[in-house]
Amino acid sequence: MRTFVIGDIHGGLRALEALLASIKPGEEDLLIFLGDYVDGWSQAAETVDYLIALKNRIPCRLLRGNHDALCLQWLTEGTAHPLWLQSGGQATRESYEGVETHIRNEHIRFFESLENYYLDEANRLFLHAGFTNLKGVTHEYFSQNFYWDRTLWETALALDPGLQTDDSRYPSRLRQYREIYLGHTPVTRLGYSEPHRAANIWNMDTGAGFRGALSAMEITTKKIWQSQPVFEYYPGERGRN
Repeated sequence: MRTFVIGDIHGGLRALEALLASIKPGEEDLLIFLGDYVDGWSQAAETVDYLIALKNRIPCRLLRGNHDALCLQWLTEGTAHPLWLQSGGQATRESYEGVETHIRNEHIRFFESLENYYLDEANRLFLHAGFTNLKGVTHEYFSQNFYWDRTLWETALALDPGLQTDDSRYPSRLRQYREIYLGHTPVTRLGYSEPHRAANIWNMDTGAGFRGALSAMEITTKKIWQSQPVFEYYPGERGRN
């Protein structure tokens, strides 16, 4: 069995289809999606449809991103915060125009079913953003941190590369897990075009919502697959730019 972890999609279904066509996952494989399925490109509703169908064919773990939580709030309450609209929500709202009520309800159930994190048998943690409790995710007080926190990634970036895990200064949060995989903060902001590692954290967000590619990694071999830059699949669109 192969295990693939996939970064933030942001409504870029064409990029996701191209990525999976190159990976060719089978029924014995596992796909772990790190969240942010919507808000950016014009196929938000279609992306959710695709993922609902995909999980019926191939084992998937679907994690919750902050944009997924915002989209669910809009679908259930009609709340469209101006900052959400400016951060890709407008494209999502437009993609749902004409979508029938029973499909919307199915999507609501999809968003409600998303997991805050996944911890595998090898003590590898997968989540969208981070956590703050020094003892790990099972002790986290505020579940919103799983899909909003940026301090975990910032902590890993700030570490002295020579600091050993047995050093008293080494962050307790990072000691809890063999590896951590997350998205949420594009590594393209640091000048990287592929998933980037800091300490024991792999950041899989390669800016698919902006000008970057959508990325996947097989977690045992660390082999990386990428789509073309997602904007190339959506000429004339701005994405989250």
